[in-house]
Amino acid sequence: MASLLIRNIHTLVLADKTRRRTAVKGPEMAQLPCLQNAFLLCEDAIIKTFGPMEACPERADTIIDAEGGMVFPSWCDSHTHIVFAAAREEEFVDRIKGLSYEEIAARGGGILNSARRLQVCSEDDLFEGAWNRLQEVIGYGTGAIEIKSGYGLTLESELKMLRVIRRLKEKSPIPIKASFLGAHAIPLEYKQQREAYINLIIHQMLPQVAAEQLADYCDVFCDRGFFTVAETDQILKAALQYGLKPKIHANELDYSGGVQVGVANGAISVDHLEYTGPEEIAALLDGHTLPTLLPSCAFFLGIPFAPARQMIDAGLPVVLASDYNPGSSPSGKMSFVVALACIKMNMLPEEAIYAATLNGACALELADDYGSIAEGKKANLFITKPIPSIAYLPYAFGSDIVQHIILNGQVH
Repeated sequence: MASLLIRNIHTLVLADKTRRRTAVKGPEMAQLPCLQNAFLLCEDAIIKTFGPMEACPERADTIIDAEGGMVFPSWCDSHTHIVFAAAREEEFVDRIKGLSYEEIAARGGGILNSARRLQVCSEDDLFEGAWNRLQEVIGYGTGAIEIKSGYGLTLESELKMLRVIRRLKEKSPIPIKASFLGAHAIPLEYKQQREAYINLIIHQMLPQVAAEQLADYCDVFCDRGFFTVAETDQILKAALQYGLKPKIHANELDYSGGVQVGVANGAISVDHLEYTGPEEIAALLDGHTLPTLLPSCAFFLGIPFAPARQMIDAGLPVVLASDYNPGSSPSGKMSFVVALACIKMNMLPEEAIYAATLNGACALELADDYGSIAEGKKANLFITKPIPSIAYLPYAFGSDIVQHIILNGQVH
């Protein structure tokens, strides 16, 4: 039995003796359980116990002196698109020159640009690029992640993306959930025959995805200029027949009805929510769907930030994720997402940390094993350099404060 002991921890963050597995909501998000001057013992990839330094064990196979650093549970990033063929920095320049995200998409850029490039990219090249990005985000402290398809938009290319994600799952030291996002955009060749593309998703893509067991979830981009509420409802209901749970993009560009159709279909989460008002909040309060906010997308595109403060004050369990993708959020650094949540969405540091760890694990349906420091959970953690307080993490948004990555009880 391999053991790992971390000593002299300044603060053990989200140290939860109750092993809470449900999303934390409303005012509870400001109450982050912490233990000062602590130790943490892991055995065979599992958190065995923790406590004050005066009770610290003397022996273990591996001992790390945190030297006054803090220990956090790994980030749980529940919304990414890290399988893609190429970056889109030329569109970044177009936006600087005044074009909007929607204008770029309307002329064949955006998602369609990524789709064209991916369709001619080999599976091996896609895997290599995605693997490098996965290693990058692991180095930032991410210990569980979701990855979407959606840059294929043909049967062959969507399956190619999902097979790449399956290869990542098989090799990755962290858990990965896969989302099928064939309904990411309408391909140019189907612009005048939307129904034909939706039929392709329902009658060809979904059966094949299910037959090869390539996805955990089905995602739809329900927003102005993309998929309507009725189309979203049709696709989600078809996906559920194949055992794929809903987990959708909603209300990034307008009050689209995406939140309501997601809740009505029992979506695990509705993600983006930059356009969220009282009706959307009321719908979320009536269901069990998690609102997932992607502030680095709003930052990068220059669009409104989601009203996190109103959501939390209304009693909702907010989730934060990176939306790492080549077009609207080319970064998977979750500490920056946490900083943006504080700086631009008025979330307290404690709320943002909950949203990026335990609530993120709930959005991945992994909270039994990840998202907090609790006895019996997986030992996926990161140790910081010495920092004075929890608030310093979002405050010093440009600093690299991660000193050690621990995955499955081993130094990574």
